[in-house]
Amino acid sequence: MPAMAETSPTAPAAPDPDLWVRWLRVSAFRNYAAAELTCDGRPVVLTGPNGAGKTNLLEAVSFLASGRGLRRARLAEVERHAPHAAGPPQPWAVAAEVVTPEGPRLLGTGRDPEGGTRRVVKLDGLPAGGQAALGEIVAVTWLTPQMDRLFTDTPGARRRFLDRLVFGLDPAHAGRVTSYEHALRERARLLRREAPADPAWLAALEARMAEKAVAITAARRDLIARLTRAGHAAGGAFPQAALGLSGALEHWLDSDAAVDVEERLRTALAESRESDAETGGAAVGPHRSDLVTHHVAKGAPAEQCSTGEQKALLIAIVLAHARLLTAERGFAPLVLLDEVAAHLDAERRAALFADLVALGAQAWLTGTEPRLFADLGSRAQWLTVQGGEIRPGA
Repeated sequence: MPAMAETSPTAPAAPDPDLWVRWLRVSAFRNYAAAELTCDGRPVVLTGPNGAGKTNLLEAVSFLASGRGLRRARLAEVERHAPHAAGPPQPWAVAAEVVTPEGPRLLGTGRDPEGGTRRVVKLDGLPAGGQAALGEIVAVTWLTPQMDRLFTDTPGARRRFLDRLVFGLDPAHAGRVTSYEHALRERARLLRREAPADPAWLAALEARMAEKAVAITAARRDLIARLTRAGHAAGGAFPQAALGLSGALEHWLDSDAAVDVEERLRTALAESRESDAETGGAAVGPHRSDLVTHHVAKGAPAEQCSTGEQKALLIAIVLAHARLLTAERGFAPLVLLDEVAAHLDAERRAALFADLVALGAQAWLTGTEPRLFADLGSRAQWLTVQGGEIRPGA
């Protein structure tokens, strides 16, 4: 029998959100041979010891959107490897009924059961063209403990974080990034060859790179501007974060039209072929950009703030993103918060829960101690996870 999320006769009669997971099933997924749970639209609190499988359930929910999930795992890494099992591991799968503004939808995804490393997607029982179809139906935003180092991590980690935020509002952004990165790798391969590469083919690759690069940069800049406005309008217990994007293309777009920046980048790429052949990659492009964050009240870069302040800034950004998604798409996203409450004082925990309830999102929260979520009370549904088993109640 599926584990039923706890309901309470004292729960407020608030309407369900416009986007929420009614049931979730996983098979051969991380530590789960098979598991199922059902929910209503309220926030879902998953408690239990470390290693029980709480984060794995959040990861399963994250696969209902396009991308590599909240752990950015390779498909084979998600698979359950049963001890002493004969033969190759079974391909993992996630299925869910998701209530949307257009009505309930059945979503399914997992590693291709025919073999290989391809991720397959089904919508309402029928094969979909690709992951982008999920992004048109489901919006998800999340925060995990691994992201706590974001402001002191590499520029690549910050770009991936920013691009994931862009995907929520602009699912086509993923295709642009993939196309650009493919052209970047192909150009680097041609430049490394001993025989001279065909100049016409290089020019075609560089033209595609320039077109995608400007579109990627423009989408990132637009998202940052809207996120900053959403953060400033919110106020509350979490600090305001001023966001910016640094890089050559960003500087060029400050003063030049997009078509001129495309031409400027094409010229720069053509002129840097010899040096790029030595170093690999390309000296200029959106793969060199970096997300810059400041704590507004302190007037300090995020990387110079304390660990607690950095965590609060991250929460502020995720909440601003959720509010922006709600305003732009007309429904609140699924919000996945892994082990977030343990790092907040009582006042900020209460503020976070109040923000989530006011947002009208089905949030999924994990933690080892149920007491940390006590302020949610009957406004949430409670599940205990232990040893790959899911049962109702805290």
